[in-house]
Amino acid sequence: MRSSDIRSTFLDFFRERDHRVVPSSPLIPSDPTLLLANAGMNQFKPYFLGETVPEHPRATSVQKCARTSDIENVGRTARHATFFEMLGNFSFGDYFKQEAISWAWELLTRLYNLDPDRLWVTVYLDDDEAERLWRRVGVPSERIQRLGMEDNYWSMGTPGPCGPSSELHYDRGPAFGPEGGPAVDGERYQELWNLVFMQNLRGEGSGKDGYPILGGLPSKNIDTGLGLDRLAAILQGVETLSETDLLAPTLRLVQEMAGREYPGRDGTETSVSFRVVSEHARSIAFLIADGVLPARDGRGYVLRRLMRRAIRHARRLDIGEPVLAPLTGSVIGTLGGTWPELERQSGLIRQVVTAEEEGFERTLRQGSRLLDSAIRRAGSTISGRTAFDLHDTYGFPIDLTLDAARSAGLTVDVDAFGELLEEQRRQAHRAGQDRKGDAVTRQDLYRRTVAEHGLTDFVGYDTTSSETRLAALLGDTGTVHSAREGDELEVILTRSPFYAEAGGQVGDTGTVRTPDGLLRVLDTRPGLDGLHVHTVRVLEGEVRPGQEGEALVDADRRAATARSHSATHVLHAMLRRVLGEHAAQRGSRVEPGRLRFDFAHFSALDPAELDTVQTLVNDYLLDDPDVRVWETSRAEAEKAGAVALFGEKYGTEVRIVDIGDASRELCGGTHVGHGSQAGPVHILGESSIGTGLRRVEALTGADALRHYDHQRDLLAELAGLLNVRPPEAPAQLRRRLETLAEAQRQLESLRDAELDSHARRLAASAEPLRGGRLVARIVDVPDLRPLASRTLSHLPGNAAVVLGTRSAAKATLVAAVSGTGVQARTLLTGAASEVGGGAGGKGPMASAGGRRPERLEHAMALAETEARRLLDDPA
Repeated sequence: MRSSDIRSTFLDFFRERDHRVVPSSPLIPSDPTLLLANAGMNQFKPYFLGETVPEHPRATSVQKCARTSDIENVGRTARHATFFEMLGNFSFGDYFKQEAISWAWELLTRLYNLDPDRLWVTVYLDDDEAERLWRRVGVPSERIQRLGMEDNYWSMGTPGPCGPSSELHYDRGPAFGPEGGPAVDGERYQELWNLVFMQNLRGEGSGKDGYPILGGLPSKNIDTGLGLDRLAAILQGVETLSETDLLAPTLRLVQEMAGREYPGRDGTETSVSFRVVSEHARSIAFLIADGVLPARDGRGYVLRRLMRRAIRHARRLDIGEPVLAPLTGSVIGTLGGTWPELERQSGLIRQVVTAEEEGFERTLRQGSRLLDSAIRRAGSTISGRTAFDLHDTYGFPIDLTLDAARSAGLTVDVDAFGELLEEQRRQAHRAGQDRKGDAVTRQDLYRRTVAEHGLTDFVGYDTTSSETRLAALLGDTGTVHSAREGDELEVILTRSPFYAEAGGQVGDTGTVRTPDGLLRVLDTRPGLDGLHVHTVRVLEGEVRPGQEGEALVDADRRAATARSHSATHVLHAMLRRVLGEHAAQRGSRVEPGRLRFDFAHFSALDPAELDTVQTLVNDYLLDDPDVRVWETSRAEAEKAGAVALFGEKYGTEVRIVDIGDASRELCGGTHVGHGSQAGPVHILGESSIGTGLRRVEALTGADALRHYDHQRDLLAELAGLLNVRPPEAPAQLRRRLETLAEAQRQLESLRDAELDSHARRLAASAEPLRGGRLVARIVDVPDLRPLASRTLSHLPGNAAVVLGTRSAAKATLVAAVSGTGVQARTLLTGAASEVGGGAGGKGPMASAGGRRPERLEHAMALAETEARRLLDDPA
């Protein structure tokens, strides 16, 4: 059975059982506690927590997942992967264990036709109900094993929903390992499907040591995950994931590039390298397609590590040519039909991997030179600190350091390296936990507020004012019962016209008036999905929960923000038109009269390209295209070609903004009614904000006009100073600057001639001594160093020049020597002390200074004495 049939069979099975098919969320999750999407349930977390009411109580999906916790096992086992597709079915307070178990058994044995006698089951230690249900569908008790929290109690790896799980395993036979069932860790019993009975809330801690269970979720839920790769390997009769139709074309390309056959699962390092290169190529393509770009930390570091690991294993296969571009191209060819984002971002993927591979080659060359130096300095062992610095500062892989050390007959202090690496990880973890702890505490407060008062009724798309009620007042430590003039706090309203910051658009400001008080809304942001949190200051009187009030948005500020948001959509469309489809949005900031837009591109835009983009944007807006906002399902939006932005979270029902025929984007922001209301747009400039990322900043509407007025005024002022009309100002200024430059060149020539003349006079007055010639003078020159250097150049053989000068508050001395091999600084040590300062400089030139100019003559005498001693004068 091909992978496409496995997917469709799964989705059809659950669609027939009243599950809504939900598209995969991007690999960049909206959940801030996660680095990458690692399970099908990620996008449904608010449903499990009771924060959001699902539109349908049952769902099914094929979710893109990325996990790198077991990256060292990839290629060494038949089952590990850094990217995989998770087939899942979910219940949000609807069905529970019985249906989940019976449907899983039915699907595997009847539709996928797996041999029931080769299926094993694990359940949580005390889950008698699950064991009973498995026996009811036909699994004998001897093929049901009980395991502990580490194996059969599932969570996302962070505080949040969790619950006991039950796993289905397939016995692949004695060729893969010993008997004993899934309790025997190994390759034989392949875990296929994990059924999680999501019913609890976990706290901090690790799955290995156990984590605290904080209580029950609002309802009992089902979250299951069936690995497509693993099932495909079994149904297609291949030994490893790389040999399935998901990866086999890429594996064949690796063989062509290596010029040798894949040896199969023979346990050699060669076979491992074949699997690593092909598997990582898929992860790399999907991560870039979903908006991840190489970086020194975070998810960008995960991507960079995968790319460098793939390159290293390709080199082990003696592939000397660039590998990432052709291999990710193979992935796009294989899976682009199923995952169209791969084809849409094919240009970006090629650009990113090509640039990163070229950069890594430079890193390897630089790291190799540093490593060679470390090897020459080492006795018998390269220190852990050296290995860590090579790894952390220069990106030089530890395994290459180990290989080079072995070749040189040395060892590496891997224990010290590991300790430094672990300490770095602990520091990053502590910093993350500190930030997360505050967020979790506040989130708990918001959850309690939602449980008591419900979500916010947002009416801001249709109006900028509404009647409302103060549902809750929130202080730093929890709810408060009243607030008075001058207090700042958070307010939850039952109904709100205030837009909460999202999608790059800033939150609304305004006022809320109650019978007893007046609140100034300073900012609005989302607390949870569907909960608007208003940061306020009490301007007058006193406010209490339960009071009725009138909420009023700052309408002019909202209108200016809407202009910027609509302009951002058109700017996005025109950048892609000029630069290519890869120039997709990677972030934005939409403010009143101003926007910031981040996009993927690998080179700076020249002024002509920026002018072209700006002209296209303004010409399009001037044509006054209609702005249409409509809602549909996520699936229909994708069919309609709506652009979903990286890192944004979308539900099954989405809001689409069309601006004429140029832009169609999923967007929850506020917009103008017609395109002409968004202009004009003035691009201030563009810059780099990271590898493969550019940023454009622009002004919109009245702010753009004010900027034009300011530029016009500056031009008029400049023209007045030049005594010409404004159009003639640039040419006149250019002529003036050329004249000034020529005058400066002539002045410099005169100064140089004067300096040389002065230096020749000093050199001519040099005192001949037994060991050379000496010049020691107090001069009225502010910059002594050029004069001393030029004077010395006119003195052949051994010579010393000591010059001094004074100003109202300081004495300065300079010494220059030639032919003596002595540090010039030694001439000025005593002199510097005499004027109350110190001497500095290395080699033939030194200087000294101090705040006692009246002692300059004494200082010069000391310096001259030292110079005479240097030049071997018996006097």
